[in-house]
Amino acid sequence: MSGINLADEYANTAIKAINNKSEELRFMKTRNCVAFKETFAHNLLVNYLKDQGFKVTPGAYNLETAFVAEFSSKGGEGRVVSFNSEYDALPGIGHACGHNLIAISGVAAAIALKAVFEMHEIPGKVKLFGTPAEENGDGKVDLIKAGAYDDVDVSLMVHPSSYEGSFYSHYALENWDIEYFGRNAHAAGIPWEGINALDAMVLAYNNIGLLRQQILPTDRIHGIITNGGEAPNVIPDYASAKFVVRGKTIENLHALIPRVQSCFEAAAKATGCTEENGTKDPKITRKREIFDVNANVPLGERYEEHLRKFGIEFKPKVEQNKIFLGSTDQGNVTYVVPGIHSLFDIKPPQGNGLHTSGFANAAKTEVAHEATLTASKGIALTGIDFLIDDEFAKQVKDTFNGGLHWKDSMK
Repeated sequence: MSGINLADEYANTAIKAINNKSEELRFMKTRNCVAFKETFAHNLLVNYLKDQGFKVTPGAYNLETAFVAEFSSKGGEGRVVSFNSEYDALPGIGHACGHNLIAISGVAAAIALKAVFEMHEIPGKVKLFGTPAEENGDGKVDLIKAGAYDDVDVSLMVHPSSYEGSFYSHYALENWDIEYFGRNAHAAGIPWEGINALDAMVLAYNNIGLLRQQILPTDRIHGIITNGGEAPNVIPDYASAKFVVRGKTIENLHALIPRVQSCFEAAAKATGCTEENGTKDPKITRKREIFDVNANVPLGERYEEHLRKFGIEFKPKVEQNKIFLGSTDQGNVTYVVPGIHSLFDIKPPQGNGLHTSGFANAAKTEVAHEATLTASKGIALTGIDFLIDDEFAKQVKDTFNGGLHWKDSMK
């Protein structure tokens, strides 16, 4: 039997395995659990994967709601393909990013590879990571630091959207907490005795607004004031805000950060909110970076090639790349191992994109379920190709250009 026919056999086994689990996956409800509190979803998936014959480690890598499920063939010889199941929801709005679907996509793809290992005895291993806190907490960064991906050769995952494809742009990101410290005074009686922390925050906000005129069209800076004082007749001695700084790539983000820092520092100096005036210097807390998605071209192209067999159409890579979406900690993973974060369309109502109640409702539909299974087949078949095709595996590894920045940035 030729290699092509064998590949077709493997693909048929994988597709059949996913189809056979459709009803079980349909009713695998992960609930609206927020970051690092996804106990229900964690336990549900752990117990199901144990029943499916995987070796499962709950509470993996010192994260209570993370897990890893593994299955290997021929003593674990061969390459290692990994998938991710996300399952955290957004506070108040639920699964408006469709992580309930990402949860079952990872399970479906892992089951597909396990079926191929069992029926055809090809060498290799599949690892499914339960990855908590993508929305707020960057769980995959913790997994990376704990060594979860050290023995992994590729990381494949899909994300529901209103788009189809592997090459849409995702921003590099850094979260900032800003605090200014001033001095109280009676706003009517002796305002000159006060140092107004809110003035510093307003000035910083305006500084950022002016900076936006001179940054790249693909850069983003946005924020909110979280504390601006307690009473209008008291000069505020404290003000706080949260900002998000984004760049098209991690290099763009690194170039933007010093300019943003200057905006905040200058506001403190101009208003007197510095230690020199008897108060504290501003507290600028920069949290760890989330990288852009460093999509591996051979993996992304192969995923799309498989999905075309199911009638899915894709825009050219260059057109996909022009469209910017949010940010994801899968970006950090794609700088550690070759990977993709491919999007699949669940047909949300027009004007109801990610992080809206309309998208949360769309993620519950039969259309979304079927689209998830199709996307799962895409990453499963791509993973099989990586296991059995030495030339394809070499292309994937040769085009991987990560590992340049992440160790220095993931503090």
